Amino acid sequence: MLHVCSDCRCIDEGSITCAVFTQQPHDLVVVAGQPVTLPCSIPGYHGIVLWVKDGLALGVNRDVSGYPRYDVVGDHSKGEYHLLIERTELADDALFECQAIQAAIRSRPARLTVLVPPDDPVIIGAPVVSLRAGDPLNLTCHVDNAKPAASIIWIRNGEVLNGAMYSKTLLLDGRRESTVSTLYMSPSNIESGQQISCHASNKAAPNGKEATVTIDIQHLPLVNLTVEPQPVLEGNLVKFHCSAKANPPVTFYRWAKGGNVIKDVSGDTYEVVVDHTFFTEPVSCEVTNILGSTNISRNVDVYFGPRMAAEPQSLQVDLGSDAIFNCAWTGNPSLTIVWMKRGDGVVLSNDNILTLKAVKQEDAGKYVCRAVVPRVGAGEKEVTLTVNGPPTIASTRTQQALYGEKGQIQCHIRSTPPPDRIVKTVLESGTSGRYTVETVTTEGGVISTLTMSNIVPADFQTIYNCTAWNSFGSDTEIIRLKEQGSLRLAVIIGVAVGAFLALIVLLGTLGAFCCSHFQRSKCLTHVVILVSDDAHLSSLVCNAVKHPK
Repeated sequence: MLHVCSDCRCIDEGSITCAVFTQQPHDLVVVAGQPVTLPCSIPGYHGIVLWVKDGLALGVNRDVSGYPRYDVVGDHSKGEYHLLIERTELADDALFECQAIQAAIRSRPARLTVLVPPDDPVIIGAPVVSLRAGDPLNLTCHVDNAKPAASIIWIRNGEVLNGAMYSKTLLLDGRRESTVSTLYMSPSNIESGQQISCHASNKAAPNGKEATVTIDIQHLPLVNLTVEPQPVLEGNLVKFHCSAKANPPVTFYRWAKGGNVIKDVSGDTYEVVVDHTFFTEPVSCEVTNILGSTNISRNVDVYFGPRMAAEPQSLQVDLGSDAIFNCAWTGNPSLTIVWMKRGDGVVLSNDNILTLKAVKQEDAGKYVCRAVVPRVGAGEKEVTLTVNGPPTIASTRTQQALYGEKGQIQCHIRSTPPPDRIVKTVLESGTSGRYTVETVTTEGGVISTLTMSNIVPADFQTIYNCTAWNSFGSDTEIIRLKEQGSLRLAVIIGVAVGAFLALIVLLGTLGAFCCSHFQRSKCLTHVVILVSDDAHLSSLVCNAVKHPK
């Protein structure tokens, strides 16, 4: 009769000797690559022992030659049939039993759990992740072939970064898993040069594994343009320096002035002798890297004397209308503008615009727009105001001529527009055939000349009328001709003087003659000369009186 015990089986019928497991396998957890021993002891049993893995026999007794990493070890005499697995693998993750065939007993099933540490984490883009300034950062870390699935955390400067997204995928073997973690960071929360680590761990690798990435924030060149010295007087040397920080590095510099490229200058420094144009035309420095270009410009505070920006124009306006002149200057520092009429010295305006209300003919003339930059220089521009109105005659009312000679009477006419007609009328004359008229235009106006071929006394009694017309009206001037203190008077005076000298000589000769004939008598001579207003000699009387001794 077979005796059955809970932990044993009787070997022979009628015997009280039973096959008993003094050691049997139990659940174990092992990390892949490590050895593990599943115990099995049946003291006094000398029959066949089998190890079964997931229901399949591995071999008989100590022969497990079909599994090179497997071995049955222990003291055979003591009934020890321990299963040794060297360098466990994921394939060893199974249920194991130890069976005694003749005793018809088996151990309780033992679960061998094989843990697999994760592969090294991989950060996409590592070891350096580059992004443009202002862009958010997205980091993705892959951890593959782990059992169980790896846990991932992100670390920066020793601090765990929260907010990462996490997902895992079961691999085809149905046991291992891959894990993916994605970390999002806003632009304000990242800096270039920072290091961020992906730390992965599971039960097989409790200390974890790390991968680290360095953040490289790339940006357009950051440019600063300096100008030295400032302010500077026109004609002096100025140095422009263009300093730039860029990631990636600067590849090119380009200089321009007023939008026009400056050739032959390619570095970060530009030196030039400045003139007034640098005040209004900025100098720019454009710095380029592979991401693009940054352009910055500066004007130079150049001190320069006045330069004409809007040139005033001469005007011709009608009498009674307004005259408006516009004169614009540029200068640095700020300039002062003065309007004056040439020759007056009176300041009419300190603005760019000079307005003359209801102009008169006396307002016509030259006007000066003068600009002054203190301690730097001055400039001026002259314009002419012409007033349209009736002619004005500015001739001398009494003019002179020589009797018997050719004589002229001039009529000076100022007229804008020019006179349509000039008439000289002889109001009292009977010899009009001796007259000719000539008109000449000069800068000062029109001169009309009346020429008489031979001056006669009647010409000095004649009244001359000069009249000029234009579209605005007319003007008249009455002119008289006066006999000039002339050659005729000079001839008369010369004859009188000559006669007087001759008379003196004659009287001297007569006196000497008288004295030589009347030695004892006194000689008395009386001379009387009367000259009329017309310089004629009236009489000459000489009396000689002889007195006795």
